Amino acid sequence: MGQLINDFNAYRTKMNDRIMETANTNIKRFFALDTTTYADGALDVKTKEMLGLVASMVLRCDDCIKYHLGKCHEAGVNDAEMNEVFMIANLVGGSIVIPHYRRAVEYWDELNETASEA
Repeated sequence: MGQLINDFNAYRTKMNDRIMETANTNIKRFFALDTTTYADGALDVKTKEMLGLVASMVLRCDDCIKYHLGKCHEAGVNDAEMNEVFMIANLVGGSIVIPHYRRAVEYWDELNETASEA
């Protein structure tokens, strides 16, 4: 796996484990709500992850962007679909999203490179 992906996943796992050591019921419920919200329902997982990615880009949360990029990749989003997601995020969020767009493209490329090496 690529370095960006490894670093992100390792840190996220480490800190989620740390949070859960002392998490109260409300935090545990929030994490569970997040998980169940992205499950198949009236919208499929792929669509929900693309929506999550657009929202994350507009809100300019790099951790959230990486997370949703990984989930989009797992859900089978292709390059053409991803480029349309990026265009929607930039249109909705404006030019301030461009730096996050750059990092998102870098991370998406690494996800694709890692998949092609497997």
